[in-house]
Formats: sequence, C-alpha cells, structure tokens
Amino acid sequence: MTTDEKVTTAEEILNDRLSEVSDANNTNVTVNTKKKTKVKKEKSLEQQIPKGKPKSGRVWKEEKKRFSSIVKTRGIRLSFDKKQKLRENLKHIKEMSRAIKAEKQAQKEAKKERRRANLKRAEENQRKSEIVQVITNTAKLKKIKRKHLRMIQKRDTLNL
Repeated sequence: MTTDEKVTTAEEILNDRLSEVSDANNTNVTVNTKKKTKVKKEKSLEQQIPKGKPKSGRVWKEEKKRFSSIVKTRGIRLSFDKKQKLRENLKHIKEMSRAIKAEKQAQKEAKKERRRANLKRAEENQRKSEIVQVITNTAKLKKIKRKHLRMIQKRDTLNL
C-alpha cells in the first residue's frame, strides 16, 4: 500500500492515554491524598476508552446508566404574575366547560320531556280513534276462542 495515512492501533491509543492519565494522577495524588479523586480519574479513563463491537452484534444497544447518574432538571420557574394569569385562565376554561355541560344536559332533559309528551299524546289519540264495542252479555265471553279473548281489553267507557 502506498498511502501516506498514519495508522494507529487501539493499543497505541490506550498506552498514550494511560501515560497521560498516570502523569495527571501522580500530580493529583501528591497534592490531594484523598481516594475520591483517584477513583474519579479511573472512571473517566473508562469513559474515554472507545468500546469495541459487542459480542451479541447489537451495535445499536448502549450501556445502561444508573438512575443516580442521571441529571434531573427542576424545570422552568414561572413568575407570580404568570402563575396568576394561568390560574385565572384555567378557572375561566373550567367555568366555560361547566356551562357547556349544563347546556347539553338541559337540552337532553328537554328532548326527553318532549318525547314523553309525544308518546302520551299518541297514546291518547290512539285510544280516541279505537272502535269500541261494549259486551253486555258476559256469558258470551266463555264461548269466545282464546285468540279472540287476548284482543279484548277492559276500558272505562265513561271517559269516552
């Protein structure tokens, strides 16, 4: 091959980084004798080393992070005036929704009442239009067939 590119292997990268980190560790350890700084440096070294291809072949999968390492934001804080406006707006919206619901309920009740009145009027009209034949001799009822008896109904003839 006649390429002028410099090829670096992973071992060279690791050796270079290890030497840089060890130099930094030596200076930090001499100044601070605490173990926490040393541990943090080792973790950062692990994060710097590029990961190879996973054995499973699932390159899209990432390592899971602990919940304690996740940085949580408190969110945007609103000023008092904006909070008040939002509360008033919410109250106004709730009142409007209550009014709309009450109006729909009233319409529903009116529709039910109108239907009841229509059914009652239809029943009265049907009764008025019926042909009534008064049976004076009740002995005839014993001779009538069952099917015909089912059609016979008792009514108050004084209201007609």
